[in-house]
Amino acid sequence: MISRRLIRVKVLQVLYAYLKSEKSSINIAEKELFFSLNKSYDLYFYLFLLALEIQRYGQKRIDLAKQKKRPNPEDLDPNMRFVENKCLKQIENNFFINKHLSERKLSWINYPELISKLYREMEKEQYYLDYMESEEINYKADKKFLEDLFTQTIAPNEDIQNILEEQSIYWNDDLEFVISMILRTLSKFKEKSDDYQKVMPQFKNDEDDSFAKRLLRKSILKGDEYIELIKKYAKNWELERIADMDIIIMQQAITEVVEFPSIPTRVTFNEYIEIAKFYSTNKSSVFINGILDKAVQELKEKNIVKKQGRGLIGEV
Repeated sequence: MISRRLIRVKVLQVLYAYLKSEKSSINIAEKELFFSLNKSYDLYFYLFLLALEIQRYGQKRIDLAKQKKRPNPEDLDPNMRFVENKCLKQIENNFFINKHLSERKLSWINYPELISKLYREMEKEQYYLDYMESEEINYKADKKFLEDLFTQTIAPNEDIQNILEEQSIYWNDDLEFVISMILRTLSKFKEKSDDYQKVMPQFKNDEDDSFAKRLLRKSILKGDEYIELIKKYAKNWELERIADMDIIIMQQAITEVVEFPSIPTRVTFNEYIEIAKFYSTNKSSVFINGILDKAVQELKEKNIVKKQGRGLIGEV
């Protein structure tokens, strides 16, 4: 499922675009947000398919080697461990994965060079060599290999990142998030899992859907009010000199603190400070933390921030 962190990032991106556009509307921004979230969910299945394409490429190499006029003993008796990986076979036969791939018409057919390159890179990796040479043959090893394929070969590959950016602007920053979703999915797979083994839903529950919608809408509607609050506590800074992204991050963070009483203030602060480290300047996280701390304290004193729920009553 798409994490709250990724939802916050997607809202931030759409909010930034909305504030920079003179023609946008809240309804258009909301459609853009959910289109972006849908694309992230597509990527989840698309990367499963990528692993399968690498496996299929390996099978083709074995088949071609056997067709040589003078095949050597290794050609005739190849190591089948990778192409017969049981966990990959479960992915290949999974009803829900195949259904989504078919409905969304996802394919790597236009990227044969990428598939062959990934296969060659995988062959050089120590995790692959150890896996292929190990005397231990079991499902646990098969699944561990697949996890290594995603984290050590697919995740850091710059060609994949470039191709994803070319295919969709909505995938620019999604790779790390989506691979974490895949790893959580694989942790649920067991040797006896059948073709209907569940994969992750797009959202954990309806609350995440409404969280995304409300966070965006309220960030827009309350934007001017919260920017004035930010100005008040940025006395030593001219607002024009503060990075636009810093202002938008604080605007969205304040919105979350006010609008979602069940989310602890410190959780919200930590989330946006981490996002700022990636999307803004090196010094932004310290600056943002200081401004948010003062702004939210004022809102609490005015009884605008009211936290409710287990462990939140009386939050200071």
